[in-house]
Amino acid sequence: MTIFIQSLDYNLWDLIVDGPNLPTITNENGEIIPKPRNRYNDDDRKIVQLNAKAKHIIICAINSNEFNRVSSCVSAKDMWDRLEVTYEGTNQVKEAKINMLVHEYCNTPDSEPGSLLIQDRCVTQN
Repeated sequence: MTIFIQSLDYNLWDLIVDGPNLPTITNENGEIIPKPRNRYNDDDRKIVQLNAKAKHIIICAINSNEFNRVSSCVSAKDMWDRLEVTYEGTNQVKEAKINMLVHEYCNTPDSEPGSLLIQDRCVTQN
């Protein structure tokens, strides 16, 4: 999906990765809040439109179960991040999976010598 989105408009991909920076204002209490739509200028509308376009592309590419996971997200970045964690796991989960596979590889008697990276990990685990 990454290449598909990038091929449509690289600005969409940047928005998904970096976030849309949706229009905000500072209220009388000094809090930053979403800017009301009736106060949008042309630049604000462009940002919101690009976010809506990115969200639309993501929604068109997912099934109903995935849609239920991301339908409450305000930005395309939030949607992407939620899908990424769902399918790839957090960095901690990824590292645990790698460690488990390396451990299995290192403890297999028939395993042939692999790359130096795996050999180093085998040495540090034993």
